[in-house]
Amino acid sequence: MTPPRERRSRRTDGTASAPRLALPRRGSVRRSQMVTTYGVGSLIAVDNESFIVSGIDDAYRTWPLAEAPIVYEHRLACVLGVSHFRLPPASEDTSKDGVRVRRFPLWHSCPKCQSLQHVRGFNPPPGKNVCTECDDEPLVPSRFVMACEDGHLDDFPYWKWLHRKNREEGTTGHCGGEMSMRFSGQSASLRSILISCTCGVPEVSMEGAFRRSALSELGVRCEGRRPWLKDAPTEFCTQAPRTLQRGSSAIWQPVLRSALSIPPWSDGLADKLAGHWERLRSLATQEKIEIYLMGAFPNDDSISVDAVMTLLEAEQTEDPEQGGAEVIGTVNRYQALRRQEYERLCAGNALRNERRDEQFVCEPPVTDPAVLAPFHVEKPMLVKRLREVRALKAFTRIADPESHSDGHEAALSLMPTDWLPAMEVHGEGVFVRLDEDRLDDWARSVAVAARAERMRTNHNRMLRERATDPAAVPPSPATPRMVLLHTLAHVLINEWSLGAGYPAAALRERMYTDVGMAGFLVYTATSDSAGSLGGLVAQGEPKRLAEALRSALRRATWCSADPLCVEAHSDGTNLAACHACAMLPETSCEHNNILLDRALLVGTPDDPRLGFFADILNR
Repeated sequence: MTPPRERRSRRTDGTASAPRLALPRRGSVRRSQMVTTYGVGSLIAVDNESFIVSGIDDAYRTWPLAEAPIVYEHRLACVLGVSHFRLPPASEDTSKDGVRVRRFPLWHSCPKCQSLQHVRGFNPPPGKNVCTECDDEPLVPSRFVMACEDGHLDDFPYWKWLHRKNREEGTTGHCGGEMSMRFSGQSASLRSILISCTCGVPEVSMEGAFRRSALSELGVRCEGRRPWLKDAPTEFCTQAPRTLQRGSSAIWQPVLRSALSIPPWSDGLADKLAGHWERLRSLATQEKIEIYLMGAFPNDDSISVDAVMTLLEAEQTEDPEQGGAEVIGTVNRYQALRRQEYERLCAGNALRNERRDEQFVCEPPVTDPAVLAPFHVEKPMLVKRLREVRALKAFTRIADPESHSDGHEAALSLMPTDWLPAMEVHGEGVFVRLDEDRLDDWARSVAVAARAERMRTNHNRMLRERATDPAAVPPSPATPRMVLLHTLAHVLINEWSLGAGYPAAALRERMYTDVGMAGFLVYTATSDSAGSLGGLVAQGEPKRLAEALRSALRRATWCSADPLCVEAHSDGTNLAACHACAMLPETSCEHNNILLDRALLVGTPDDPRLGFFADILNR
């Protein structure tokens, strides 16, 4: 691959200036992808090369504030223990710097001479990734890497794999031969990938490399390498390494945390006070706070002492630690954040009552919601304006983030930071809430409880199997209420994607299913044109919502995979749900398309009364 063209920025007079740093540009991705897809520690392929995204230790030096601005979301920052967030740098022609990457994996092969070795062995010129012995033939990065559940990543041990039966126990030195990789072409399986060495050992294939114990049987240990962190020392690791494909989704899975901006934090005042919170908290009286504000914000009438006092009181009220050590042990801070959002969604926030640039506008529909009574839907709320901040807290490898305790999360930096990368999106949505009394009566049914318990048992078993410390795994959230609301949100999103013209990937769910909550928010918080044009809010008007619910429930009674789908008796985390009926794009679902069962919506052929909405379908 030829090196990319040199990047140049523009002066105010229109002339080209030299780039801030003399580093080649390897490619570009959308800003949102640097949080959800190509975040710190992930592998990214650019043409014939492969790189790993570097950590954020040096980001304040390499990310210009003009291109990577600071974002504030006070409630989420308190939960994650940081002071602020930053948007990743934008990839534009005028951008000076960008996100740093490092070459990984380091083992490459030449498709022409079939040589397999470390990239330095090919002696490529600076800025190129070619085999100098083959007239600058582009090298191919290793298709296989080695990773463990603690997040460590390393090159696949090709030499040990090839010489596993032809070296003495304990030998660490290499044979001195030159390895090569070729493809027999007999099939597309791993059996056709053959590795050999000039030392004379028998040629072996890559068949069996993906077995869970394949590397452990060779005596290969995880050496605790973290190639995304510059100068990171190796960590002691007891996890068994596993072979993964370089492009596998198991290589990198983000641990994301998000929050909606809700009053009193959604009018922009909290952003102005960023950097002053520690001082404001230390002031004991309102008079001292007023004096401090006069000095810190002279001639700024938009910051009143009453508004600041309201924010300080809200901060103390919302903090679960105020309940004492006994409460904080049972109430998760993130769950408390969700409960605050639920209460605000139920209460609403009309635009006419706000004076500042309000980022959260939530109002009831103007038409009579009585048409929704047969669906046991309480008065819906139209979220005409919302702002969501999604922060990249950490990442995991191999196992799903939901099956992990915090100890399994790989850090984004070598040293602790007071900020995290995040993305800021604006959109609109519809909040749907079901009658809790009706839900409780339905959930007490023996058949309903047994079906939910089956899913919860399967999910708990999966979480324990994937976790190193089963005792540290949180219990499954699968309750009749949660599964019902989760499945209802999925079928409603599918319905709106068909009837309202929204792509399913542009809609997202936000679930509120803990004790005392029985609702979900479907919203269009995306960074593209499907964000906030009023189309989704229009779907929340009672008459349209009733039509969409009736149509979605009728669609849910039948699946193209029936009767296998509805009569599923597997040990998985879904029952009557598949990609043909209830599943969504992964970006739209909070629970990775698990804990779904449309039978709890509409019943089964053997037991129609099992469904919460069975009486609607009989009318």
